[in-house]
Parts: sequence; structure tokens; C-alpha cells
Amino acid sequence: MVGCGAGGTFSLDALVTSDRFALVAACDQAEAARQRVGDQYNVPTFASHEAMFGECPTDIVCVSTWAPSHGPITLDALALPLTGILVEKPLGDTTSAGRELLDAIRTRSIPVCVPHGLLYLEHAAEILRRVHNGEIGDLKLVEIQCTGWDIINAGIHWLNYFVTLALRDPIQYVMAQCDASTRTYRDGMQVETVGVTYAETQSGVRVVMQTGDHVNVNREGRDTLFRLVGTAGVIEFWGWQSAYHLVNASCPGGTLFEPERGPASGHQRCLELLATQMDAREPDYEIAESSLAALEMVEVAYLSARHGVRVALPLSAFVSPAASDWQPGLPYSGSGGGRDGRRL
Repeated sequence: MVGCGAGGTFSLDALVTSDRFALVAACDQAEAARQRVGDQYNVPTFASHEAMFGECPTDIVCVSTWAPSHGPITLDALALPLTGILVEKPLGDTTSAGRELLDAIRTRSIPVCVPHGLLYLEHAAEILRRVHNGEIGDLKLVEIQCTGWDIINAGIHWLNYFVTLALRDPIQYVMAQCDASTRTYRDGMQVETVGVTYAETQSGVRVVMQTGDHVNVNREGRDTLFRLVGTAGVIEFWGWQSAYHLVNASCPGGTLFEPERGPASGHQRCLELLATQMDAREPDYEIAESSLAALEMVEVAYLSARHGVRVALPLSAFVSPAASDWQPGLPYSGSGGGRDGRRL
């Protein structure tokens, strides 16, 4: 285990709970984290992954450090005789870094898991099946409201779920606005005070996501809300809560479904799926690819907000625009260029 913070602890708990794994060592730069992990899990701890890999080579490594370090640590891990690897989201601090990391794993032909826990929960999986089976008609809009979080730290989970709902329909463009007035930071990243992210897939499915320190979620008692709007129905659910509300032809008055959640955590299910792929020697990179697609949306959202422009994907084609003095909403002076919107 490399990194014993919040994400690392989820994986540590999953590893010791599952009968598919044996935890052999952990490392973290913080002495307090090493002390806690050594006491709680009774394993040797190290201050660096290099020292741990040297003394405790193993067949599985979990990388749960902050995103800019994922690439170097993963490349060092791939020098071991690995048969599987977990890398926390986001795969990298940029889309290109995440792509390089995933390509290196693919070259080794080993399975990888990226713990987007929402995908493994019963209610979320059931919603995916209903949407993909056409129970709300053609999906047209996904609205997301989330308070106390931001685009990079929670939004990447939500956008990953969106690209999965939309069956990886390529994203055409992303447009975002971020207020930074409170200088909020979270999990080592500078984040928005409040932000709105808007994107459209090539077939026209829209997502609108509001994030920030204090978002007024318009369903009482919820801190996260998803509203999925189709041509023949609507599904509403509340992030990690095991319930959802469906309105369609079969449930015209609306029905609340509350699937029973199993005992295994999302991280444990993710890791056990990794073990299944290791058993079969058949890597499946679909979730890793959807995670990378979500990371691209996150990176593009912040670029859009920074430059005040709509950003078309793929990101590799983006060129930073020159500063503009065009201010929508102000009277047109009659000179200085531009185009007549009546003649488009």
C-alpha cells in the first residue's frame, strides 16, 4: 500500500476484509500515518515506496498518493513482478499524465482497478441497467448538485458516472464557470468556491453539474443530488445513499426503490473485481478508460473557467486563446470588428 491517507485507508480496510488478499506492507511520508497503520494492521511500514519495494516485493500494489505522484510511483511498481495494480482517481494530475500511466500498465498487460465506488453500489448499478434498458426513454439530461465538494475531488466521480450512463458517447465540448473568491483548497488542490460545469456529448446528451463550498441542493436533507431526465421518465438519486426515485410509464406516480446494500465496500468490490481479472488473466480497462474520460472533463472544465471559453474535445487540440475585450451584455459600439448575429 503506497499512501495511507483517506483513499489509502479505504483500500487498507478492503484488503484486510477480503479473503482474496493479504496485506504485507504499507508506506507513507508522514510518521503519524505510519504509526497508525503499523498499530492497526500489524504490518511493516516504510517512509518511501522505494524502500518498501526493495524489502517487500509483491504481486499487487495500491497507489493512493496525490495525483501528481501517481505516474512515477506506478512506473516504479511496474518494475516489480506485478499481476495487478490499483491506482486511485484521478489517474494523473493531467489527462496526458493519466494516459501515459494507463498506457504503461497496458504495455505490461496487467489488470488495473480505479476505485470509482459509485459504480459498484447496488442502487447505482441498478440505475445504470434501467437507463441502458430504456426505462426512461432516451437519456437527454443529467443534472448534478453537490455541496461541500468540488470538480476535481468529487466531481470526477460524478462525471465518471455520467460518461458511463451515456455509454462513453464522446464529449463534444465542456464549458464551465468557477468563482474563486474564498480561496478554498481541499485535499491539496486549489478549488472553486462554487462552480457550474456544462458539457454535451456528440449525440446531444447534456450534463449540468453544480459544485462548491455551499450549494443549495434543492431536495431537503440531501448534500448530493442526481436527476436523470429521459424522453419517457425521470430518475432521481442522492449519490452514495442506497435509494432512488423513478417516474415512468410503469411508475406514473413515482416509486422509491431502496436496494439492500451488501456488506462489501466499494473499494473491496473494486479490488475483488481486480482479483477476478487476475485469475482469468483477462485485463478489462473499461473503468480505467472511463476514469480517464472523466479526468479530461475535469481538466477541460478548469481550462474553460480560466480562459472564459467553450473548450472542444479532445483536449490535445486545445490552444490557449488570446485575451478578448468582447464583453457580452454591453452595447455594441459599431466598430472594432465582430459579426452580425442576425446574419449567421
